[in-house]
Amino acid sequence: MAGSTPEIERDPEAMRGRILAARREGRRVGFVPTMGSLHAGHASLASRARESCDDVAVSIFVNPTQFGPREDYDRYPRNLEADCELLARHGVRWVFAPAVEAVYPPGNATRIVVDGPARRFEGELRPGHFAGVATVVCRLFQAVPADVAYFGAKDWQQTLVVRRMVHDLGLPIGILVCPTVRDPDGLAMSSRNAYLSPAERQRAVALAESLAQAERLWSQGRSVAEIEPAMRTALAARDVSCDYAAVVDPESLEPLVDPHGPAIALVAGRIGTTRLIDNRELPSRTTVG
Repeated sequence: MAGSTPEIERDPEAMRGRILAARREGRRVGFVPTMGSLHAGHASLASRARESCDDVAVSIFVNPTQFGPREDYDRYPRNLEADCELLARHGVRWVFAPAVEAVYPPGNATRIVVDGPARRFEGELRPGHFAGVATVVCRLFQAVPADVAYFGAKDWQQTLVVRRMVHDLGLPIGILVCPTVRDPDGLAMSSRNAYLSPAERQRAVALAESLAQAERLWSQGRSVAEIEPAMRTALAARDVSCDYAAVVDPESLEPLVDPHGPAIALVAGRIGTTRLIDNRELPSRTTVG
């Protein structure tokens, strides 16, 4: 119940036993995979799970295999106590917080490689990233065999990769993607926002402004060839280095075949040493200029 301290489990087999026992009792179990450093976006996923499930498990595991050699694995924020306090307020029953060695035992030699939606954007810029994501999510699903797992739409490409893996491997778990939670100025909540200085935080709103510009132009019937440069201009206006700004098919992430959509606008940029991503869904439209 809300307010109770979650039970912390670190052993994958013990965690699996708890989940299976609950399901044998007829209890519906929801699962929220995270890397910790939790914020209101994670809390919204836990709350959504609690609304439709009898029990909720949240994993807190900073996964080393999805970080590149020059990325922020070592400095990624970690605060298990604060995370558990937040989760207690949202009715979470279990926190699965394994050690790296429990998820990747000595001698492990298997990785899951996903093509298709993993090919472009983050897949191009971060070689090996989605193999690390797919592998850890699969391992987490083994340790936490819930009825349904909840993911945030901010990591749109990741949700497509997870859906593809679950479908292709026939994993018996549902995937529910929930809306992105934003600050009042539109910036998507992210654990990496903590890296931003006050001045950088003001510049970071450029990602949301870029997506708002994409939405406006899309609704006006403008072409992708017009929208994408306008997105990059919005980033440059606040001195945000653009990794990509694209309007693509929302399922394949390939270039649009039908210019009427639907579509997804994707953006990734760097502010100082911090890299942020965001997206916005664009509905079908009747005219194209």
